Amino acid sequence: MSEAPTRERTGPVSVARRGDVAVITVTNPPVNAISRAVRAGLLDAFRSLAADSSVTAVVISGRPGRFIAGADIREMNSAPEPPHLPEVVAAIEALDVPVVAAIDGAALGGGLEIALACDCRLATPSATLGLTETRLGIVPGAGGTQRLPRLTGIAAAIRLIGEGKILIAREALKSGILDDIMETDLLSAACALAPSIAKRRLSAMGVAPGGDEVDAAIAEVIRRAKGLPAAARAVELIQATADTPFAAGLGRERAAFLELREGPEAKALRHLFFAEREAAKVPGLDGVTARPLGNLAVIGGGTMGAGIAAALADAGLPVTLIERDADAAASATARLHGLYERQVAGGRLARAEVETRLMRITASADWSALADVDLVIEAVFEDIAVKTDVFRRLDETARPGAVLATNTSYLDLDAIAAATCRPGDVIGLHFFAPANVMKLLEIVRGAATAPDVVATALALARRMGKQPVVAHNGDGFIGNRIFAVYRRHAEYLIEDGASPVEVDAALEAYGFAMGIFAVSDLSGLDIALAMRRRRDATRSPDERYVDIADRLCAAGRLGRKTGAGWYAYGADGRKRPDPAVADMLAAARAEKGITPRRFTAQEIQRRLVAVMANEGARVLADGIALRASDIDLAFVHGYGFPRLKGGPMWAADRIGLATILAEIEAAHRAGGAGSEPAKLLIDLARRNATFSDWRP
Repeated sequence: MSEAPTRERTGPVSVARRGDVAVITVTNPPVNAISRAVRAGLLDAFRSLAADSSVTAVVISGRPGRFIAGADIREMNSAPEPPHLPEVVAAIEALDVPVVAAIDGAALGGGLEIALACDCRLATPSATLGLTETRLGIVPGAGGTQRLPRLTGIAAAIRLIGEGKILIAREALKSGILDDIMETDLLSAACALAPSIAKRRLSAMGVAPGGDEVDAAIAEVIRRAKGLPAAARAVELIQATADTPFAAGLGRERAAFLELREGPEAKALRHLFFAEREAAKVPGLDGVTARPLGNLAVIGGGTMGAGIAAALADAGLPVTLIERDADAAASATARLHGLYERQVAGGRLARAEVETRLMRITASADWSALADVDLVIEAVFEDIAVKTDVFRRLDETARPGAVLATNTSYLDLDAIAAATCRPGDVIGLHFFAPANVMKLLEIVRGAATAPDVVATALALARRMGKQPVVAHNGDGFIGNRIFAVYRRHAEYLIEDGASPVEVDAALEAYGFAMGIFAVSDLSGLDIALAMRRRRDATRSPDERYVDIADRLCAAGRLGRKTGAGWYAYGADGRKRPDPAVADMLAAARAEKGITPRRFTAQEIQRRLVAVMANEGARVLADGIALRASDIDLAFVHGYGFPRLKGGPMWAADRIGLATILAEIEAAHRAGGAGSEPAKLLIDLARRNATFSDWRP
């Protein structure tokens, strides 16, 4: 068949003919999102084709490499404008001629709902499919929860929708979502097959009730959802397909979609969706080209260095891991093997894939191996003298133009860069442990860091699948600067009467995976101790200081690694409240004459969110963070702040900055110097504005 000239065009939707077959093409770069214009164009096209008796079949395409990647998320923050997607889907099903979805690229969310309304779904091997709405705190709103179970069965649909899974084409074919995969020209094959395909309206099919498999799927989805209302609602809607008429199921689904769309969880998740895309937009980088990323190196093969090396290898990059001597290099290699073995044991990686990744890493004690690398990441002990010594050696060894990165989490990047003759090549790449798992990469630019070095760091983050957040130099940068204040005020709470167990329980009830004291035990109390000793010389005498953590360290209680910290740890690794800690707290209170009082979970939550937001306001005013949403990303992806709350700055906006200011005034009375309300917070609260409104 030869394609005739375009017959009709409505905005981003065009209709052309290949003989008696009409081809509807969506062209809405970059991902063919279902904007209002696309919905209107599709609806007009289907209504027009319904009245054209010369058409024997219809094919929906999104041009090579594209189908329809879901809703235009920007529209979800305003009142929905007609036509709505259910109208488009109903128009597809109403056609008397067969409709084929030719899927090349992503068919996600509403894009897959459009495909499910078709009579046949064909795809290229590289296509991806999924109903991912729960990732944004909503459920499918155009029949996804009703049509998918009719193809896959209830249990599979619960897992796919409840977890927002994305399937590659062969997985989708196996599950019954796709009818076939085309290895050759997809559009030509779809047009050739379309006239002979029988009408197959999923709305007319029944759904078999499930048994134990459904119960298992529900339990897994609810466990993974961690309180996300959309997952539970999706489960209810899918379960009901076995005994609910299709039209009634559609009505329930749409009502749930509209309700959840306006809920606080969905708004928080949409905020993070846009924040993740905004974070890579850094002023001054327009037209700047990143440097090459062919060969990389890591200095230091300890826990962090090995994790960084593994993360680079996981991204397909060759890595040289440098240690101080042959024995240390051998230990680093063993550490890497252990790291990957745990992934094999957990079923996350196949052994063959592990071998492939390990082959990308070469451990050595020979610094001359760094002569040809494009980027090197220092991951040695967090001490300024140790790090500057490493950078002096790098200055002598690394080739001109190589990017020299430090993994420091607190130290002065400019002081480290000054140890070299090329401070423009120096940048901070602050990974979070475990570096091969945690998504956040804090990119720290110094006073002299060249723009193309920042662009290179952003390119590396994309290559590794990390979420970048760009910060300027300053003590603790974004994350650890705010985290230090968060931890300090948590310690004020326990000295004033709360227990570590109560504080952690309140934080976990708020949505944190772990409370602050459990996190401290996991990372090691000696890490925070070193930071406190570094601050001793500059700490104001008017700042309240809680020395209970110092007492724990003096007693050898450094956390999980010593079997005791804020908690006691048994042979099974489980944490337990420890009477010895309660005794230390009682003694410390008695020495200061503090009469302990009780705190509710809500008081604990409000205080700690408020102090994070207040310090975040200082970080913004000091120019350390580019925008409030970058702070939210740092805490969601690096510190376990619950995604459903959107991050500390977003959460503070939702509480109301006047309320946050009042809470900070109370925190200031409790903490003294260093806990004052930030000037930016005062200004925004007085103007009834939000952190989201703020621009530098």
